[in-house]
Amino acid sequence: MLHNVYADPRLAADHQLFARGALLVMPDAAVLAGRTAAAWYDAPFAAPSDAVLVLAPPDTSWRGPRGVRVHRRPVEDKEVVTLEDGDGLVRLTSPLRTAWEICALEPMASAVALLDAMTRAGHLDAPTLNGLVTSTSGRWGSRRVAKVVPLVDGRSQSPPESWVRVACIRAGLPLPVPQFVVLAGHEFLGQVDLAWPEQRVIVEYEGAYHFEGVQIARDDRRYERLIAAGWRVIRLSAADIRDMAAVVARIAHTLAQSLYAG
Repeated sequence: MLHNVYADPRLAADHQLFARGALLVMPDAAVLAGRTAAAWYDAPFAAPSDAVLVLAPPDTSWRGPRGVRVHRRPVEDKEVVTLEDGDGLVRLTSPLRTAWEICALEPMASAVALLDAMTRAGHLDAPTLNGLVTSTSGRWGSRRVAKVVPLVDGRSQSPPESWVRVACIRAGLPLPVPQFVVLAGHEFLGQVDLAWPEQRVIVEYEGAYHFEGVQIARDDRRYERLIAAGWRVIRLSAADIRDMAAVVARIAHTLAQSLYAG
């Protein structure tokens, strides 16, 4: 992916590998940023084909090789972190500065998913993010930051959960509860991806492992118990997520049915 940068073919060709290649040719004052830096903060969602994001000083003439996206913006010393992760030193933006670039540059749903993961892992928290909104009003990207931060929820366990939650909120649906624990009396029925407890509606995203033989049987039994307890269950796959408008319409219809039934 990176022009004139080569790697051991035995290594997995993931985004972090290409980011390490960029580190070899970056100016000393440049840093990895945005979704690239987020990979070191437990949000490794950038694809191998995504450009490596680098922040470079405004006065640099370095453009980077093909496969690197360079933004020329000042970065303060306190916004730079150097990590030793077993494969060498990695120079990247701090979690908070990483969050800023993510909010400013990523589509809203992607930004929320990245910050959800960073928050879940403990690299960010709500007070710190809220402080970022109030202390940087008027700066480049501040409007995007103010829109993304209120949607961040570290309880989310996967990007699809975050995407669905954001889509529902933006569509004006009631706020769902991530990773909701469902009880029937004192009996534990499961911890579900998203729930609307008042309407007794559940959304579960089923990744690839859900379609393995043993897991299919386990899921079916769990859903049977939830339905028997009076919950409506919406099961989503990767194919469903590709049409988010249809997903939101389906959820809205089910919520309306539950209200009518109640």
